[in-house]
Amino acid sequence: MPGDRLRADCSRCFALCCVAPAFAASADFAIDKPAGRPCPNLLVDFRCGIHDHLRDRGFPGCTAFDCFGAGQQVAQVTFGGRDWRRAPETAGPMFRAFGVMRQLHELLWYLTEALRWPAASALHDELRAAVVVTDRLTGGTPDDLLAVDVAAHRDSVNEILVAVSELIRTGGPDHRGADLIGARLRGRDLRRANLRGALLVGADLRDADLRQADLTGADLRGADLRGADLTGALWLTGAQRASVRAGLA
Repeated sequence: MPGDRLRADCSRCFALCCVAPAFAASADFAIDKPAGRPCPNLLVDFRCGIHDHLRDRGFPGCTAFDCFGAGQQVAQVTFGGRDWRRAPETAGPMFRAFGVMRQLHELLWYLTEALRWPAASALHDELRAAVVVTDRLTGGTPDDLLAVDVAAHRDSVNEILVAVSELIRTGGPDHRGADLIGARLRGRDLRRANLRGALLVGADLRDADLRQADLTGADLRGADLRGADLTGALWLTGAQRASVRAGLA
């Protein structure tokens, strides 16, 4: 099982998240940055020059980003420890490989989380098989990674994850993909709700009951979750926790 490999270890990466993705000037990022160009705050030793002041300096999006360990996998395994500054010919392939690897590692995280839930035991064999296939893909060469049909693989994995969600939630309300930006949901009963991909930006969720709610991909930026009960919530990532305004450690 992937285990600890799905936790980011920035000390073993080459700041790929500070270079490979594009930034758009917004509430999340203070500047525009094209894909493949180093952030101007990146130091020569691959550390962030404003790491302790990211929110104050207009980069809250950085604090909420999680590569699920894809950075060190690409840096240390796929490219054998060669960094893109000392070996500039690796830069383009490395940045493209990171985009694929990050998606595969995210899927591995969802699958391994699902295996922790006894209520999904009827689907554990399917989940383990999906872990094996996905894990095998992460071990490929740069060319192998770029040949992966990530969208098709995500669809395949998502079918299993949706089945897990339905098995655990047993018929809660369906708000999948709902536009709930700024919604007043204080104290609302959202037990076992399907909130996959829901837009909850700036929503007031104080004291809401979110037990066993499926929060896969829900946009919680700036949401207020003080007093909310998230016991058993499904697939709440560290990035989602970091993006809320208040209420989650």
